[in-house]
Amino acid sequence: MEITTNNQQRNPLLLIHGIDDTGAVFYRMGKYLKQQGWSVYALDLVPNNGAVGLDKLAQQVADYVAKEFPPEQPLDLVAFSMGGIVSRYYIQRLGGINRVQRFITIASPHHGTVIAYGSLRPGCVQMRPNSALLNDLNSDVAMLEAINFTSIWTPYDLMIVPAKSSQMPVGREVVLPVGLHPWMLTDARCLKVVAETLTEPIKPYPQFAYTENFQKSPLGDSNI
Repeated sequence: MEITTNNQQRNPLLLIHGIDDTGAVFYRMGKYLKQQGWSVYALDLVPNNGAVGLDKLAQQVADYVAKEFPPEQPLDLVAFSMGGIVSRYYIQRLGGINRVQRFITIASPHHGTVIAYGSLRPGCVQMRPNSALLNDLNSDVAMLEAINFTSIWTPYDLMIVPAKSSQMPVGREVVLPVGLHPWMLTDARCLKVVAETLTEPIKPYPQFAYTENFQKSPLGDSNI
């Protein structure tokens, strides 16, 4: 669903939600960024409860991008929680590296969360520490150096445990003292950081040469 008007001066912005959410979770952020002049899009990942692997949800992102935007149109991505891992799979494994110029994750379990041990659903299993999917993505995380990548997180997160799981060895890190996981999407400081980050100049790096070599075989986690 498009939740802002077009603005040719900035990249279209795609928002990717987390587990048990829909695109509506970005209502306040979307409204704020609309006021700042962005054209903002959000899609609803189905199912949203971890019942399928995150690699399958990433294909939904790839399909949405192919349907909604011309092939030559660069994009920016902002992803929350699980959505950050879904988006990384899209960028690192499905060719998104050649479309996305700015990528922001908010409270995403880049190295897993122990909370994910509470469910046997495939998507949750993939968010456990040292899962096959996370180890796969983190094995060539240097790919993200080709784009403007930022990880925003809070040390008080009770969903991403340990909270430092949101830290990444590449890109920019912003730590905000936000009290609860979902508040990250409505906290004024976080909204300000997102807007500022989306206006930063694109890195003068050539786009990563995506080939089918990066499309790895299906991961065992998604079948558990």
